[in-house]
Amino acid sequence: MKLLRALRMERCIGCHSCSLACARMVHQTLSWERAGIRIHSAGGLSTGFTAQVCLGCNPAPCAAVCPTGALTQRKNGGVIFKKKKCIGCEECVPACPVEAILMDRTTGLPVMCIHCGRCVAFCPHDCLEMVDTDKEHGKDNIDQQENRDVERETS
Repeated sequence: MKLLRALRMERCIGCHSCSLACARMVHQTLSWERAGIRIHSAGGLSTGFTAQVCLGCNPAPCAAVCPTGALTQRKNGGVIFKKKKCIGCEECVPACPVEAILMDRTTGLPVMCIHCGRCVAFCPHDCLEMVDTDKEHGKDNIDQQENRDVERETS
């Protein structure tokens, strides 16, 4: 399984290409505020930028507090989001230790990184990377397929 990591943020120029790619390709919107990855200034242009993105917690506190099972733990970290089960209760938002989950006020659903990696290809400075967490098998496991299925469901 692979997880998104912002490993080279010292290269980031704050262009938001990653956020826009995520918003458009994953969440079907044109607003970078509704993306699974959000870029913030670290305190001004001279201090660089930070990426706010799901860390792939294991166990995932957001999944633990979800009353309907809309968020379920993925093997080796992160969560699977089942849109049809979500009631918009917002319990997951404060449960995230890095504040990587936001509520979309238009849909009433949470917006979070699903670790699909689409943003990586759009970063012009190679700041982002998909890191393999399943090294002992040397290939993606079944959770990657589940994530693709969920992605289709959210369309």
